[in-house]
Amino acid sequence: QVQLVESGGGLVQSGGSLRLSCTASGSITSIIRMAWGRQAPGNQRALIADITLDGNTNYEDSVKGRFTISRDNAKNTVYLQMNSLKPEDTAVYYCYADGRYSSGKMFTNKWGQGTQVTVSS
Repeated sequence: QVQLVESGGGLVQSGGSLRLSCTASGSITSIIRMAWGRQAPGNQRALIADITLDGNTNYEDSVKGRFTISRDNAKNTVYLQMNSLKPEDTAVYYCYADGRYSSGKMFTNKWGQGTQVTVSS
């Protein structure tokens, strides 16, 4: 089993910044891909940024240039630095991971419980 626990959400004014963190725990050998997704009311959950084990990143267009994803492999932790936040960024933010258990079996599509981010105008 792998557990993903997010932290760092909250209420911020438009134009402000927040930093989210997510730490993975369990019998894990490696986490190949870590990512952040979000889900606003009435919308489907969607990935907005991801980062591979060797640091390659991808961003969804709406967050490109404002959000930065990073990771600390030694701590099995992924971060999302969110700057220039807008009211439309309001959502529940979820951590995501694909990787390998210590048994050698792969895991995929693992999500955390989410953390609320609210941006006021």
